[in-house]
Amino acid sequence: MTTSPFDNFRPPETARRRRRASGVRGAVSGAAKDVAKGARRNWMNREGGGQREAPAVPDAEFSSYYGQPVVKPVPWDHKISAYLFVGGIAGVSGIIQAGAAATGNAVLQRNSRLTAMATVGLSGAALVADLGRPERFLNMLRTVKLTSPMSVGTWILSGYAAFTGVTTATEVLGLLPARGPLRSLSRVLAPVAAPATVGQALMGAPLAAYSAVLLSDTAHPVWHESRRQLPFVFVGSAALASGGVQMLLTPLAHAGPARRLALLGAGTELVAMHRLEGHLAQLRIDEPITSGTGAGTLRLARALTLAGGAGTLLSGRSRLAALASGAALATASALTRVGVVEAGIESAKDPQYTVRLQKDRLEERRSRGVVDDSIVTVG
Repeated sequence: MTTSPFDNFRPPETARRRRRASGVRGAVSGAAKDVAKGARRNWMNREGGGQREAPAVPDAEFSSYYGQPVVKPVPWDHKISAYLFVGGIAGVSGIIQAGAAATGNAVLQRNSRLTAMATVGLSGAALVADLGRPERFLNMLRTVKLTSPMSVGTWILSGYAAFTGVTTATEVLGLLPARGPLRSLSRVLAPVAAPATVGQALMGAPLAAYSAVLLSDTAHPVWHESRRQLPFVFVGSAALASGGVQMLLTPLAHAGPARRLALLGAGTELVAMHRLEGHLAQLRIDEPITSGTGAGTLRLARALTLAGGAGTLLSGRSRLAALASGAALATASALTRVGVVEAGIESAKDPQYTVRLQKDRLEERRSRGVVDDSIVTVG
């Protein structure tokens, strides 16, 4: 006779009838004991009993997919971080130039328009460099897919660049002597200059914010779970960077609106990042932000934002303070984008963050009495 540890999982056998009365009483007593034992052991909790065979293996503790990440990380490098950074500056610069044009601040209008043209060009170049071939960018313009942030973002970038080209050409022609062909070109652009100014401002805000939607639409845990806070982080970061750049380029007498915008952006980003970290801490996936690869970058960005904001308050009368504060704010914005990108990629590479969220959602559904399905991935 052989024994096995799994013999305990076999269902109890039904007692046979015996001719003797004592045998019947013994069988009944044995069956009662088996029933009582089966009541204590349930096949659903992997301890045998009843008339069904229990699974002979313990519950699996899922932690990865054959040692590989559950979510495939995006193959991005610092070209995408640069694209996010200069794209944010371009978007908010379009808003600054419209405000400067409305208030008659010609110096700030000129500088912000030239900044917008330079940064939108760099943004497109960084995107094409990441795509590998320029025709891939053109292929995305063949259709409009409203459910795809990349498709919508490509059209936002293209539309913004068109309006920016008109306003920048108008500004450059105003700096050149109006002779020959330049005079004719100025007459052609004059009727569309005002609509282009408004169009650039209207497209600027979506350009500064859509990249956050682009990241949040992925399955990377840190990005996806930050979808309600990340747009505020990116818009605030773009505002403080654009204000900082104009503090570098524009004299003190004309840079007042840029300083106020930089302060507003710094406050928005600090508050939004604090709420983002708190939200991820509640979900127990804040390690990539607080102690992971991008944590040091984000801490340095916060320090520069605080220092740049404090310097901005004192830069109204000091050109040197304005230069230092503007450089600190622009650097802080760039580091914020780098840190967020690194943290998101790290959260996708480590399976624990994906699995932890799925288990927590499953437990939450079970606590509400939803036990008839196993949906665990819907946020």
